[in-house]
Amino acid sequence: MDTTVRTTTYDGVPVVHVGGELDLHGVDDVRRELVALVHEEHPEVVVDLTRVTFIDSTGLGVLVGARKEIHQRGGRLTLVIDGEGLLKTLRISSLTRLFTICDSLEKATAGAGSGV
Repeated sequence: MDTTVRTTTYDGVPVVHVGGELDLHGVDDVRRELVALVHEEHPEVVVDLTRVTFIDSTGLGVLVGARKEIHQRGGRLTLVIDGEGLLKTLRISSLTRLFTICDSLEKATAGAGSGV
């Protein structure tokens, strides 16, 4: 399955919507979008993963790298995950401690983490 990526703005916050498989073959567009947002120095960036069906270590690495860059500039990267599958992958990888994770776009753009 192909990876789809589009960026919108929700309540003034840039949101990168990702769909499909976020793996070695599909991370380039996601990386490109996140790097552009980092260079634009947005204080908050949201990555909507609600339509991602699979993520591997390459996809996780892109998210971790973007989070690091945004955090170093005083910003915040929030993930939107509404399904247990991806959340389980992040838990197993101990990445739930690193990311702010919300179960809806509304909560993510309001800055309310889900506390997972």
